[in-house]
Amino acid sequence: MRKFLAGAIAATTFFAGASAHADQPREWETGFQAPATDMMRQIEWFGNYTMWFIVPITILVLCLLAYCILKFRASVNPVPSKTSHNTLIEVIWTVGPVVILLCIAIPSFQLLTAQYTPPEDAKLTVKATGNQWNWDYEYQTENTISFNSAILQEADRAAAGKEDRKIYPRLLAVDNEMVVPVNTMTRVLVTATDVIHSFAMPSFGIKMDAVPGRTNETWFKADKEGLYYGQCSQLCGKDHAFMPIAIRVVSDAQFKSWLAEAKTNLPGANKALMAEVDGQNKVAAAGN
Repeated sequence: MRKFLAGAIAATTFFAGASAHADQPREWETGFQAPATDMMRQIEWFGNYTMWFIVPITILVLCLLAYCILKFRASVNPVPSKTSHNTLIEVIWTVGPVVILLCIAIPSFQLLTAQYTPPEDAKLTVKATGNQWNWDYEYQTENTISFNSAILQEADRAAAGKEDRKIYPRLLAVDNEMVVPVNTMTRVLVTATDVIHSFAMPSFGIKMDAVPGRTNETWFKADKEGLYYGQCSQLCGKDHAFMPIAIRVVSDAQFKSWLAEAKTNLPGANKALMAEVDGQNKVAAAGN
């Protein structure tokens, strides 16, 4: 089963190479966002895998219900059958679910173990603190830097250079994104100052509760550059719907330049990074 799971994930990774380098919620979306980490690809594979059990079981139950309703309705079956203790049927409906549960449980436990077992030591640690209703980020580097990240107000779009709603969508864009380097094991320490929040990033396959007085830990290793969006996923008060999370994944060189400038001039560092990233995207688009 482990080899089968690894092979399926590898195939998913291969075909995912042509997908967009970032993703966000879209209207009428029914599936997962495009994965940006190997962990999210495993979650996506497991979701598709379980559908091979869910769909047949649902159809089988529907057919059995329809058969019973039509076959044994009072108008055609006035005298109910008193047959009981069919050994074959009892064995089937006992052994069948056990086998199905085993087929689901084994890869499920493997996935759960992988989520709590980072494959390597973290190279970057960021502390995310949830507030009503914004996030504080603290980079635990040689010279610690910290800043607040809140939802971008519509009146501030022009000043922030974030007028393109396709890149900076309403209710998801923030004033200061968390910036991390690509292909870097990143540890996120999650806590809160007031009520329970939840740090969730769908494209990364992470969701960790932020509990006051307690520090939880999660991790990710993004392998695609881009701007990714999530939201607080724990009801935390009247502005819960206005507490987005934005993570910008950039190259290692871009991250080092941003980090060096952000220590003294965060707005300038963000604008310089945006200009460089947007310039690269325009060149890439022109080349296509």
